[in-house]
Amino acid sequence: MSALPGTVVTYPSGATTSTGRVLHVADAGEGRLAVVLDTTAFHPVDTAWPDQPADRGTIRVGETILPIADAVVGATQGDELLLGPAVPVRTGTDGWTFVVAHLVPAHAVREGDVVQVEVDRGHRLALSAGHTACHLASLALDRALVDAWTKEAPVDALGAPAFDALAIQESRIHPDGSTDTYRIGRSLRRKGFEPGALEDLEALSSRIDAQLAEWISSGGSVRVETSGDRLADRRTWVCDLPGGQARIPCGGTHLPSLAELASATVALRSRPVEGGIELVMTTTAIRA
Repeated sequence: MSALPGTVVTYPSGATTSTGRVLHVADAGEGRLAVVLDTTAFHPVDTAWPDQPADRGTIRVGETILPIADAVVGATQGDELLLGPAVPVRTGTDGWTFVVAHLVPAHAVREGDVVQVEVDRGHRLALSAGHTACHLASLALDRALVDAWTKEAPVDALGAPAFDALAIQESRIHPDGSTDTYRIGRSLRRKGFEPGALEDLEALSSRIDAQLAEWISSGGSVRVETSGDRLADRRTWVCDLPGGQARIPCGGTHLPSLAELASATVALRSRPVEGGIELVMTTTAIRA
């Protein structure tokens, strides 16, 4: 395998179609090939933080249209291309090259072929709505828990104590929503968080919903800023909100405006776990 350049990705700007040249084809097992292109609009799942799943869509090779079964981040330091869970480092690690690997049924795809990628626009839109609502809900959760802190803590993009960043265990984006799991244990309590703030989850969710309604009604613009066009380059979610602009590092896809949301609401549930509490926040977005 010759040295690969990092894949140019166009999905941060909202692109759902692209034309690319095949740089490498590898056996991905189970009768599938991993096809690496120089440019793609297809969003892959990141192994290190797999919050947003891969897009759905197809690759056209000549007159043949192949379904893309999955898309994962691939990485190489030399002659071997590692895929998905086999990648031992986070995307962007120095000394590594990162690519998007499109997993397709075995077919006569060759290096040098020019192919067209087509993303399922409806599915992309639903995931983008879910991801935008997820960020809003995390900020609204932080704000709703401001009074739960007895010590100074790191702050979020809007200046509230960063409960979400400090307690998050897992985040999963799904069409028109998300599920975020938090752990409140000894470490968070030592940082000054009082778990008693979670005793009335109905009241807490009402405060979050009210904040979400206020922000969404503003119709603020949303964009993804990038430090470059390669997969490993830094990307930042930027959202204009009443009273300030939120900026959160993010590699996912998003709506271009809060005006595309009619509403977003959350449901909270908790349970005791060893050493503390697990809190799960499910966010549901309704598109306008």
